[in-house]
Order: sequence, then C-alpha cells, then structure tokens
Amino acid sequence: MVTQSRVKEHIETVTTINTDPADRSLRVEQVKLSLLAKRYGTPLYVYSYARLIENYRRIRDAFAAVNPLIAFSMKCNSNAAILRALINEGTGLDIVSGGELARGLATGADPAKIIFAGVGKTREEIVAALRAGIRAFNVESEPEADAIGAVAARLRRPAPIAIRVNPDVDAATHHYITTGRKENKFGIPFDKVRRLFRKLARTRGLRLVGLHCHIGSQILKPDGYIKALGRMAELLARLRADGHAIDLLNLGGGFGIAYEEGQEPMDMKALAAALVPELRKLGVRVIFEPGRSIAGPAGFLLTRVEYVKEGAVKNFAIVDGAMNDLIRPSLYSAFHRILPVEARRGRVRTYDVVGPICESGDFLGKDRQLPLLRAGDLLVVCDAGAYGMAMASNYNSRPRAAEVLVRGGRHHLIRRREKVEDLVAPEAIPAFLNGTGR
Repeated sequence: MVTQSRVKEHIETVTTINTDPADRSLRVEQVKLSLLAKRYGTPLYVYSYARLIENYRRIRDAFAAVNPLIAFSMKCNSNAAILRALINEGTGLDIVSGGELARGLATGADPAKIIFAGVGKTREEIVAALRAGIRAFNVESEPEADAIGAVAARLRRPAPIAIRVNPDVDAATHHYITTGRKENKFGIPFDKVRRLFRKLARTRGLRLVGLHCHIGSQILKPDGYIKALGRMAELLARLRADGHAIDLLNLGGGFGIAYEEGQEPMDMKALAAALVPELRKLGVRVIFEPGRSIAGPAGFLLTRVEYVKEGAVKNFAIVDGAMNDLIRPSLYSAFHRILPVEARRGRVRTYDVVGPICESGDFLGKDRQLPLLRAGDLLVVCDAGAYGMAMASNYNSRPRAAEVLVRGGRHHLIRRREKVEDLVAPEAIPAFLNGTGR
C-alpha cells in the first residue's frame, strides 16, 4: 500500500521533493509542484538547484585527495542553465558532438576542461574542437586517431589524445549501457593498446597524453571500477616502460543512482576509499565523467492524468506525458518512481501509467500502486533529470515540454514549451507540390 509515510520515506532518501504537512502536497525545495503545473502547464520538467549542486559536491569531496577534473557528461542533460550552474561550481564537460561543444562554449565552459568522447567524430567536429583548444580527445579507434592526426597536421595544432581502452570488465548493468566488455563497440582492445601507442607516437599532429576507460552506466557497486583501475594501472606501467609520458587517467563515469525501491546509489565515499590509494601512486591527472549521478536525482517529470480507463485485465492512468518526453521506460524497461502530487489516504489501485502516443510501448510505469486516480490529478516521475529531456523527441508531432529550475522558494523558466509552429518552421514544401512550379 502506498501510504503517506512510505511516500515520504522514498522522497527523503532519494529525491529533493518534500511533503507540505499542512496540505499534504509535494514540493521541490520550497515550491509546490501543483503551483508549477498551474503556472507552466504539463508535462513539465522540474529541477532542484540545491540537489544538483549537492550531487556534484558529493563526488568532488569524496575524491578531494586526488583533486580530479570532474567533466559533467552533458549528453544526459544539456540545458544551458543546468550547465551554467555546474560550470560555476568548477566542472568541466564531457562532450560527444560538435553541437555539445558549441553549447558548452556558449554556456561559459573552459575549453581546457572539455573532454571530447564518442566513436564517430566528424572532421568538422575535430576542427572545431582543435580551434577551441579542448583538453583532450578520447580516441576510440585507430582510424579515428588517423583522422584526428591528419586534421591536426593540416591546422598545425597538435591534438592531445587519450586512448580509450576496452578493459573487458563487466559492469553488471543493463546490456544497452555496458561499454567496457570486449564485444562492445567502444575503445581499443586491451592487448592492442601498446602497439597503437607505438604507431601514434610517430604520427604527425598527435600528442599522446593519457588513457581513458568507461565501463558502463548505472553502476551501483565499486567492484567493476576496482578491477578496471587495476588493469589500467598495469597498462600505464607498461606504457611508461615503453617510454611514453602519460599525464591523464580518465576513469569515465557511470555512477548509479537509486531508481528503484530497495536500491542504494553508488557510495561515493566507499568508491573513493577503494580507488584513491592506487590513484595517488600513479602520478596522473585524474578525470571522471559523471552525468546521471549529478543530474538524475535532481530532476522530475510532472504530468497530469487525462483519463482513467478500466481495461479487461488492467487499469490505465492515461497521462499527458509520454515516451517522447521520457523514453527510458520504453527504451530500457527503466523504472522510475511515480508519486501522486496531492497525497490522499484510503484505497489504492494498481495502474499502468501510460501516455497518449499510438504505441503499446508508450508507458511511464507499469503495475504501480497509487491512490484512486481521477482526471486532473497530478503525478510526478522521480529521478528524471538525466536522459529525460535530453532524449525527448517530437514523435506524434508533440511539442517538447518546458523546463523549470527551482532554487529555494523561487522558480525560473529555463526552456519554454515548444509550439506546433516550432515543429513545422524548418520544413518547406516544394513549389511543384503547390502547383506553382516544377
């Protein structure tokens, strides 16, 4: 049964929502979600500034002994206000496209704190990154290294590169988001790295500066990181013995959060206790690339019930939020807690919380016990700050949601809601279709 105390327990341990004891409605920081829904409409992304900053500082402080560069993985959330808040705290950025580079620079990121990852960098993106003066490229393949070298030589700007190593470590996570096993598309196989270093050390335009590995996402236990660091330390020693100067060691991100009841997020203090002693021996600049663990628990998707439908074997709460707003449940079978904004005592019922899109895969949650729902009720989907709005689309010609940042008792619109006119504005109908030309 979903009781008010049970809801409050979930909220206090995992999110930044709290309950107003006077009217039993949920708030982000000091602002009622019902007020935000009335002011900005639904579906609506809501972020807590306090939780965002707290999440970043938790990682920074755990690893303070090695003073890492924490490069926020902006693919999980690239809103300019979110980026600026973190940049003001001193973060760098982990980027995977030219668009993210442009966004990051426009938001005030220090190019010397930008790491360019991704398996398919184009020549145009490489040029832009070199001209910006980024800290390093994470190189995923030999052909990519050759392409970066050729562009760098033409521009006469040596390209700093870190070779991404595939350490063949199982991160014990969803198969779509594991990245460090030998069958994954990411990185150079462990046993081929030394040969590649020998070749690239002689390649005009390249400056070998480090090693990188990223074993996956939503990782809840330190074991995979401990194993990966052991293999990277072994490789680092061999490369130095070969005469290569290694200045950077990038261990990626992937720190998990507590999406589900009973889960515990990655214990950053425990992870640091396991890694820091070894890291201090290596004499390298340490880099981490967290995203989800910073933005995920700081964000929420607010949605309104449109209809309640009793099916033959299931009850459906049909809401105005959909898979185009939050695709993780449909794409990964991901679980997000769903809570009523206005808590009510009494009977509960099991619902599938589904959207209006014409797909059976359009759902936000299945088999959820909630108070008896009626049209107009507000629900909040928790831990939606990462890979939520960043992966939103216009499927079914649905305008994307607005985004709001809450700080204390104030709320700020940080992205307006799209209009249908925004969707059709880039399109053009050839004259021949209008009967006025060829």
